[in-house]
Amino acid sequence: MDASVISALAALTGAALGGFTSIVASLLAQRTQARVQWLAQEKTHRQQLYSEFIEAASKCHVDALQHDKADMPALVSLYVRIGRMRVVSSPPVVAAAEAIGRKIIDTYLEPDRNFLELREMVNSGAIDLLREFSDACRAEFATMRAQQF
Repeated sequence: MDASVISALAALTGAALGGFTSIVASLLAQRTQARVQWLAQEKTHRQQLYSEFIEAASKCHVDALQHDKADMPALVSLYVRIGRMRVVSSPPVVAAAEAIGRKIIDTYLEPDRNFLELREMVNSGAIDLLREFSDACRAEFATMRAQQF
């Protein structure tokens, strides 16, 4: 073989390899960027859903503490949010949300609370219905953060 042919083949091989490497790097960067963007959107969606659930659960719990007749539209709204969580959330978050729903329904069956009883519940921490749910959400977001990098 002629030296000029070998040089030309080496140059063509180098150019092809360089082009291939550039394409692969570009595809990997684009895939990573799309994944990060999807995770950010998913996190925002879950934050909004969890915020709505916390507000609805808090209102239902206060109503359950004060009344023995259930506010059915509010409970349905609460369970709609739990259903949405079943689609997108981790099992610990869903389990914590379902436990809150059961606790609220059980609270309707208990006698109404007066202000002094509510104060005692606050002082003892018994009124904090959302702690396990908040902890499960925080753990889920930490997992999502780890997946991002």
